[in-house]
Amino acid sequence: MTLLRALALILILALAGCPAPSLDDDDAANDDDAANDDDAADDDDSSDDDDVAGDDDDTPACGVISTFEDGMTPTRVLHVATDGDNTNDGSAASPWASIEYAAAQLVAGDSLQIHAGTYVGRTNLNDVRGTALAPIRVGGAPGEALPLLDANGGSEVMHVTRPSYLVLHDMVLQGSTDNGMNIDDGGEFTDPDAARWIVVRGVTVQDVGSGGNNDCLKLSGLDDYWVLSSTFSRCGASGSAIDHVGCHDGELAWNTIEDSGASGIQNKGGTRDVTIRWNRFINAGARPVNMGGSTSYDVWRPPLENFLPNAEARNIKVIGNLIQGGESGSAFVGCVDCVFAQNTLVNPTNWVLRILQETLTNQQFTFEQVQNGAVYNNLVSFRRSDLSTFINIGPDTQPETFTFANNLWFASDGGDSTPSLPVSETGAVVGQDPLFIGGTFNLGDGSPAIGAGSTDILALLDADIEGNCMPDPPMIGAFVPRPMAGE
Repeated sequence: MTLLRALALILILALAGCPAPSLDDDDAANDDDAANDDDAADDDDSSDDDDVAGDDDDTPACGVISTFEDGMTPTRVLHVATDGDNTNDGSAASPWASIEYAAAQLVAGDSLQIHAGTYVGRTNLNDVRGTALAPIRVGGAPGEALPLLDANGGSEVMHVTRPSYLVLHDMVLQGSTDNGMNIDDGGEFTDPDAARWIVVRGVTVQDVGSGGNNDCLKLSGLDDYWVLSSTFSRCGASGSAIDHVGCHDGELAWNTIEDSGASGIQNKGGTRDVTIRWNRFINAGARPVNMGGSTSYDVWRPPLENFLPNAEARNIKVIGNLIQGGESGSAFVGCVDCVFAQNTLVNPTNWVLRILQETLTNQQFTFEQVQNGAVYNNLVSFRRSDLSTFINIGPDTQPETFTFANNLWFASDGGDSTPSLPVSETGAVVGQDPLFIGGTFNLGDGSPAIGAGSTDILALLDADIEGNCMPDPPMIGAFVPRPMAGE
């Protein structure tokens, strides 16, 4: 098309009120390409290529976790309020008073909105079961303060039994003498569908326990579940922020665990295939993540095998987390084929890691020894004067089967940064300051951690703890360097 004809066509169309075509004949690459609909300042800016979840450009977002509730709209919305009555119909104008009563009325596709206020006592949710196409939601009302569920000295705040396709969201639980929120399979140890397809998100559990083995969130016999964007703090002195017994195929991400008891997240009793990523552990007990543990024989899920080897935990991945304080960075305890990678560890008070075995083979059952752990791409900043040793290794373990690679070791107090490990390490960065940006654990320009990580992590993580896309080659530690994050 000649320029004169093009200008004439534009004038005719403008007078007719129609949009003008591009002067570029190659309109397939410009006008009609959906990837170029936004203006060039947004799509073509290379600084926006490392996208984060929630950006509005066309680059695929990183750090996105999909669950069964995505894209689902409730078919019916029901209501609970502190000034409600259980003789009401559960509508917005006529809400129920009791969460437990309301939950018993729910059917697949329902959403129960708990309005702001304080709900005192224990709440039991039994057999609340949605479907893949119609999950059930129970949680706070949009635009309101989170409802407070206070056990007021009772044994538990909320006990959920045999749920399926259930989302528990946006609420605060506190004040129990035992566990805060307890979700289990009702003792149906051999049925993987008894407690399956569960999401816990935006939940806070705090100030629970009576000084014993009490947990903020107790999970027993769950399959296919997520714990997301939640906060767990001040749990039982001998308990855990999140305690798994015989859980399978879970993901825990974007959570904050602070001032927990003996451990932050514990995985035992046959727990397997759990990914723990992008969480923040702050003074999270003796073992911020306990990959394994010691479990009574009668509560394993599935039940223990008499003729095959059993493992307290298997294929637990602890990746991309910030672990600040705690007696150790984390512990491998009877865990087989477990991964500890891409984490930032700051100032553990006794050991960096522990390799232990607490459940031993006997005449009745065979238990696999802890073995085949992978430890790589971790940034470890420590005070050498605090550590009794780098890796605490107990008896009946197989530390020689572990691999260590591409970790950064830095003694911030000027002590010797060279770690003592059970096997030789490849690609280590030793004694070089990671150059944290003041007051944070982000990496500044010139950090020796930049580009020094193993690319093996890219098969497991696409983002850092802040949602920035992982570079290739990756950094060491949980944080993408600020310049790479586009800041």
